[in-house]
Amino acid sequence: MALPSDAIKLGIERAPNRSMLYAVGFTQEDFSKPWIGVASCWSEGTPCNFNNHRLAGDVKAGIAASGGLGKEFNTISVTDGIAMGTEGMKASLPSREIIADSIELYIRGHSYDGLVAIGGCDKTNPGGLMALARLNVPGIFVYGGSIMPGRFRGKDVTIQDIFEAVGAHAAGKITAEDVYELERVACPGEGACGGMFTANTMSSASEALGMALPFSASIPAIDQAREELCRATGAAVMDLIQRNIRPRDILTRDAFFNTIAVVEALGGSTNAVLHLLALAKEAGVSLTIDDFDRISAKVPHIGDLKPSGRYVMYDLHVAGGVPMVMKALLDAGLLNGDCLTVTGKTVRENLAAIEWNAQQDVVRPLADPLAPGGTMVILRGNLSPEGCVMKIGGLKNTTLTGPARVFDDEEAAMKAVTERRIVAGDVVIIRYEGPKGGPGMREMLAVTSALSGQGLGGEVALITDGRFSGATHGMMIAHVAPEAAVGGPIAAVQDGDRVTVDAANRRIHLDVSEAEIAQRLSRWTPPAPRYTWGALAKYAKLVSSAAEGAVCG
Repeated sequence: MALPSDAIKLGIERAPNRSMLYAVGFTQEDFSKPWIGVASCWSEGTPCNFNNHRLAGDVKAGIAASGGLGKEFNTISVTDGIAMGTEGMKASLPSREIIADSIELYIRGHSYDGLVAIGGCDKTNPGGLMALARLNVPGIFVYGGSIMPGRFRGKDVTIQDIFEAVGAHAAGKITAEDVYELERVACPGEGACGGMFTANTMSSASEALGMALPFSASIPAIDQAREELCRATGAAVMDLIQRNIRPRDILTRDAFFNTIAVVEALGGSTNAVLHLLALAKEAGVSLTIDDFDRISAKVPHIGDLKPSGRYVMYDLHVAGGVPMVMKALLDAGLLNGDCLTVTGKTVRENLAAIEWNAQQDVVRPLADPLAPGGTMVILRGNLSPEGCVMKIGGLKNTTLTGPARVFDDEEAAMKAVTERRIVAGDVVIIRYEGPKGGPGMREMLAVTSALSGQGLGGEVALITDGRFSGATHGMMIAHVAPEAAVGGPIAAVQDGDRVTVDAANRRIHLDVSEAEIAQRLSRWTPPAPRYTWGALAKYAKLVSSAAEGAVCG
């Protein structure tokens, strides 16, 4: 079978190429094997990807045992929890593009025959999947695993608790000493943030898409079973090469619909909308934000997982993992079981032996859901003609009309929150934080958590052209498009304007006449770019609307 690596392996004219490879340990026998690139996002600066280098070794061992040659290379990771609330957060979403670009260029440049992409923190997961779709060489995604919950005064805690503790301290509910004690125990070791936040949402999505082995999403980072999974991943990618099964054979429109259903059922992150739209574009699949709303309307919310629920990813793993959720959805006719997966089998075949675990309460039966519909809805109106995303999981009230409190960046809004200037009934507007305006579309976890910590999470609405963390909960509306920086209607909002959020009717409305909005925008001038050089400046020039996945292509 002809392989891309033959361009380097074969012929007298490639002697110089091979000579360089002998220098790094290649043997003569290696030139007769398939070559698999193992993309690691390992970093010493983040728990989310701290184990990736070790897991890459296990993947390579699985490849070697199956007759191939695996070689690790590295790409970047920007960890949202560390960058959150700072200027550094603007680097997070752009890092997704750099991860995909760097993996693509390495694989193309060295003529590898296959790819295993290892992820961890938020953007490394979609970045790796995007590279797999773009390259379309046989490949698999593998997640580094979730962190275990911390323990604080007898209860399980996650990074969400420490973010909310900041708001609770501002409200005088807890002491500074409480916050310092909690920060030392909330993250007990390696692994990505433990709730159904963005990392675990996207790892679950990788399984639902068929691009990762079953149970790969939920095995904890510290569990030896994850090392065994990585060896199995190495063997599986070799099988894909032999069978010539490629990512775009798996990443079909129906596979994306399956994935949206799983994300909705689990109460996943709003970031899944951005990342799945971007991945679909790389795979050449037609997908729109309206598909999310359509599927949300018919898929019940059954995962009682943080941020709106009680449990973390480890609990889901013990209960039965993503396969148990998928089997329940399949049996109810909410998944397409004929979609191909990286096992070489269909979804239905993968799930044939999966049984419902009646002894757990992490995942509710479909007949007794937490809510009859999914946890995300798409709103439209004169404030967001292209659409925006609202997460409704755990919300008792999904409608609010109130006065706008307008801020032109996250820092100004955070100052108002910590100074207790936001009150119940307010509609907080944070603008110029979109893909171009930020640039980089910062997450607002610091602000949303501070509001939740003050007890205002369900009492105010927060609307932004930026993003939210998967740990965000409350009446929060993100990805407003068009964004303020390109003259979207959100740029016309003034303090005191009445704004309505109505999830049931999928409506977001600024109570100002169209003529007045047009007049305000006619006087509007674009703000000066915040970055005029470097990666963020390039990103701002190239990036598309959030309604299209905020992609650069």
